[in-house]
Amino acid sequence: MLQFATPMEAERAVAAWRHRADHQHPPDNPWTTWLFLGGRGAGKTFAGAAWIAEQAALGANLALVGPTFHDVREVMIEGPSGIRSLYPAGQRPKWQASRRRLEFGNGAVAQAFSAEDPDSLRGPQFHAAWADEFCAWPRPAETLAMLRFGLRLGTDPRLVVTTTPRPIRALRNLIAEPGAAQTRAPTRANADHLAPAFLSTLQGLYGGTRLAAQELDGLIVEGEGGLFRAEDLARCRGAPPARFERVVVAVDPPATAGGDACGIVVCGRFDGRAYVLEDRTARGLSPNGWARRAVEAAVRWSAAALVAEANQGGDMVRSVLAQAAPPCAVKLVKASVGKRARAEPVAALYEQGRVIHCGAFPALEEELMALGSGDLDHSPDRADALVWAVSELMLGVGKRPRLSVL
Repeated sequence: MLQFATPMEAERAVAAWRHRADHQHPPDNPWTTWLFLGGRGAGKTFAGAAWIAEQAALGANLALVGPTFHDVREVMIEGPSGIRSLYPAGQRPKWQASRRRLEFGNGAVAQAFSAEDPDSLRGPQFHAAWADEFCAWPRPAETLAMLRFGLRLGTDPRLVVTTTPRPIRALRNLIAEPGAAQTRAPTRANADHLAPAFLSTLQGLYGGTRLAAQELDGLIVEGEGGLFRAEDLARCRGAPPARFERVVVAVDPPATAGGDACGIVVCGRFDGRAYVLEDRTARGLSPNGWARRAVEAAVRWSAAALVAEANQGGDMVRSVLAQAAPPCAVKLVKASVGKRARAEPVAALYEQGRVIHCGAFPALEEELMALGSGDLDHSPDRADALVWAVSELMLGVGKRPRLSVL
């Protein structure tokens, strides 16, 4: 069994585990919870297992929580990407079935728990924990709370959550938590380690559907009734043109400084199409903070206008943007109809293939798919900003007669 007398020895021992894809490494920024949202086969299990092995090498007391005990053992511990697979034969940590725990050679222990029994997490304490397939837990919020009460050892207890996302409130709350860092990875990010025909077969069968968006792209897909279809978003990706006829930065200001995020989306127009160039939406900024962020985007993209919704304090919005020294005109727009009515013409442009996403914007696409479904439990700030930007470029907001939705 592996023995680690010093941190340096531990560092050498885990070096092999660091030869993994970039998306399987923990984020560089400080975090207390690392949330890995990925499609099927995106490498979530290997990422969680390698991180646990690193903590075990330092002698940590660990928790492993899966949807059931069977999942913990067969996937997280014994699976082809599980913890034991990281060690050479003869040096693997030992599974003690009677005590439901994995014992490492240096004395570290990883206890196994089923999310079906949140009360089993009362009492034990840990330095770190790995929670797998969180969205498949029967009582995710309750079980996660019990797990966190046990993370009280050491100076920096941390939690890794790996899951294929589903539109559940517990996941949305987790995403919005302070100190939560995210990794997003579609199945294709791990294509080198999958059967050659796996992706092509599933894309042929399910490509463009909500099932593919959730299970292959790792997106939070809302229920039926949304205006923006998964198939339209799946085929809207492309490269930007060499130049644009016009670029705008749209801003959807938050109602309060500490509440909703400030939606900031950059779009350009060329040859009858709108191109989504950047999503700079941010949460927790002061009015001066989000104004500077929007102006920085306008400078970077040589925008012709800053388009800002004025329903929430129009004079204040104009004032804070002016103080940030914008390089272009500031245009205030007011919502005279509901979000769904404003978004319908933009959704039609997506259906016609006239909006192109020049990059990966998973959070924005999730909000777009949620518009009109009634399932979104927060303000769709990113989606609102995009609707304003595309409307300004493609529908002539403020220049043509107002659309009436019958």
